[in-house]
Amino acid sequence: MKKILLTSLMGFLAWGTQAQEDLSQYVDPMIGTAKMGHTYPGATVPFGSVQLSPDTDTIPYEVNGRYNPEVYRYCAGYQYDDATIVGFSHTHFSGTGHSDLGDFLMMPTSGPLQLNPGTEADPDSGYRSRFSHDREHAAPAYYQVTLDDYDIDVELTATTRVGVHRYTFAQGEDAHVILDLMAGIYNYDDKNVWTFMREENDTLVTGFRETTGWARTRKVFFALSFDKPIKQYGNRKYDEKQAYRGFWGRFNESENFPEIAGRKIRAYFDFDLEDGEQLIAKMAISPVSTAGAIKNMQAETPGWDFDAIHQAGVDSWNKELHKVQVKTIQESDKVNFYTAMYHAFLGPTVYGDVDGRYRGLDMNIHQAEGFTNYTSFSLWDTYRALHPLFNVLQPARNRDMVKSMLAHYDQSVHPMLPIWSHYANENWCMIGYHSASVIADAVVKETVTADLAHALDAAVTTAQTAYFDGIGAYMEKGYVPEDVSGASVSKTLEYAYDDWAIAQMADKIGNASISREFAARAENYKNVYDQQTGFMRPKLKDGSWKQGFDPLDTHGQGFIEGNAWNYSLYVPHAPQEMINMMGGDHRFVEHLDSLFSMDLPDRYFANTEDISREGIIGNYVHGNEPSHHVVYLYNWTDQAWKSHDKIRMILRAMYQTGADGLGGNDDFGQMSAWYLFSALGFYPVAPGSVEYALGSPLVEEATLNLENGKTFTVEAQNQSEKNQYVSKVLLNGEELHEPFIRHADIMKGGKLTFIMKGRPNKKIFSKD
Repeated sequence: MKKILLTSLMGFLAWGTQAQEDLSQYVDPMIGTAKMGHTYPGATVPFGSVQLSPDTDTIPYEVNGRYNPEVYRYCAGYQYDDATIVGFSHTHFSGTGHSDLGDFLMMPTSGPLQLNPGTEADPDSGYRSRFSHDREHAAPAYYQVTLDDYDIDVELTATTRVGVHRYTFAQGEDAHVILDLMAGIYNYDDKNVWTFMREENDTLVTGFRETTGWARTRKVFFALSFDKPIKQYGNRKYDEKQAYRGFWGRFNESENFPEIAGRKIRAYFDFDLEDGEQLIAKMAISPVSTAGAIKNMQAETPGWDFDAIHQAGVDSWNKELHKVQVKTIQESDKVNFYTAMYHAFLGPTVYGDVDGRYRGLDMNIHQAEGFTNYTSFSLWDTYRALHPLFNVLQPARNRDMVKSMLAHYDQSVHPMLPIWSHYANENWCMIGYHSASVIADAVVKETVTADLAHALDAAVTTAQTAYFDGIGAYMEKGYVPEDVSGASVSKTLEYAYDDWAIAQMADKIGNASISREFAARAENYKNVYDQQTGFMRPKLKDGSWKQGFDPLDTHGQGFIEGNAWNYSLYVPHAPQEMINMMGGDHRFVEHLDSLFSMDLPDRYFANTEDISREGIIGNYVHGNEPSHHVVYLYNWTDQAWKSHDKIRMILRAMYQTGADGLGGNDDFGQMSAWYLFSALGFYPVAPGSVEYALGSPLVEEATLNLENGKTFTVEAQNQSEKNQYVSKVLLNGEELHEPFIRHADIMKGGKLTFIMKGRPNKKIFSKD
């Protein structure tokens, strides 16, 4: 009996070990750090407030009074091809097309003290250091690099609200840690409104930084603690006038003075260290106060065991990555899959202290009751696939994100849901009111089941806010006139989609009048379709078409991040009506085919290095989100099979291993979410619908471990590089006769089986 029990126990332990495979080993945070992927390689935990990452340069926003285009390369602070590191800051965006953050840059140095960062062309003129990728390593919750100029080994890890540094000084004499309160991403001269720093004792420093920029008013507090006493500290104040006046002139504030305030401050801390000795620093951040930052530090990192904190971060990533377990054709596919999951789970980010307090849009301090508050909503990107992915894999978090959006609405002086918001600021970036889509999708899929009347009212009020981006004219005329508001066609089409989403939410809740009103508005896409040219095109306020129309041009034609060829396919909520409007299946399929095979002339690019060349296949622009649903539109024609090889082509062309592996910005996880859905074989063409369009999966097998305790399995029989076409699909053993599955099919658990072949089954899902 003992032998049987021992054998059973060993079998159970073996199963447990297999079940808890370290999936973090397949994540490569370096993917997307080159070219225009705009990801960062540093240490963070899922949805963490702290993103502790190296910055390879701090680029001025303006040069000689003009916008510096180099700023765009440094949206995440790091470029893989750079040769120097200027320091390690604690907040970063992942994969965005705009810059901000980069708070509280720290840099360990040794030897003669320098408080100027220097330049990449002349690193020796400042505190920055050369480095080599041969002595650099990035992994979930961990980053390591050797600073060659100082022979200092830097290791970074993080909790949700605390960044933890471990520095090993080969030469302990003259060891310094610089805290640069001036440095930042999107770094123009007057970004800093005010900074403050205070030495609480010989191991603890507190302070805050208030900045303006993309976020007009952003305030972040910090608490910085060292595991060894500070021998000496000092600072340099870089304000316009260096002289200290009045009472403060009685003291030398630059050395060992307990506090300092100013617009531009750099501080240093000296330590007595032996050669090879380590120094650990913890930087906690808070949107509320320095006391809040200290509480965050005490709650999340009460001790100094760097390795234990790191392991806890790895464990938190493994918990999230185990939501999907995959078998793939080749090892690189597994790397791409789990790296995509990693990038998808970087944001939106937690925004609030451990006690639930956070700074609101009204700049007052609020208490999050019954939810975790989130920030950094890049909604023009993420409504398409990232938030729908959360409804499958992260419903509890997505529920809190919706509550965070509604809190934003409640705190707005002219009630509006967020458009692109971060750190208690609304940036008004991009178009549409896609919070409505995110909320509607969560409501119809029953992720959100409470406070529904408030959610609907917030969406309706936002959609009726006449001062926002031509909505007044849109409501009056049924389209946005180009001579009233630019990018008018894109706005009309996206407003019409959002209106449809609101109608779906109203229908789910049972508000028939709102459903009818917004279902009618959802048909406004018809008002910008020109039957003669076969394209969506801009209209003027007198009802005439804008002249000089070029369907391939992206400039001045009524579109944003796309052209008429792309946006004429943007009616995700009514694809069958769009196909009929464009001449039926045959003509529509020809149009769709040509999108992938066209060769865009050079005249449509500013130059050979134009960033708009990133992520393009023919005239299909995968790097810009309006095209993300397009390949799945074949499912509404009699040639559904035509999507299969194209989906696989996009998966291979746009997502590769290596620093330059992303075909465009990751856009806060939207590009990664597209990959995850498509690799699994289905995609949410119209969030707000409970249907997913089927495609051609890349995985051999995937098991989705859902929050409700159910599992949903995707199986691709005969999967290979050659077998890209789906010949048959079965759901729980029953053959599907339409290329769609429903959200409930996934959430109640089951099995989706694709039978793969090397040649297309042209009769699959045939309308005949």
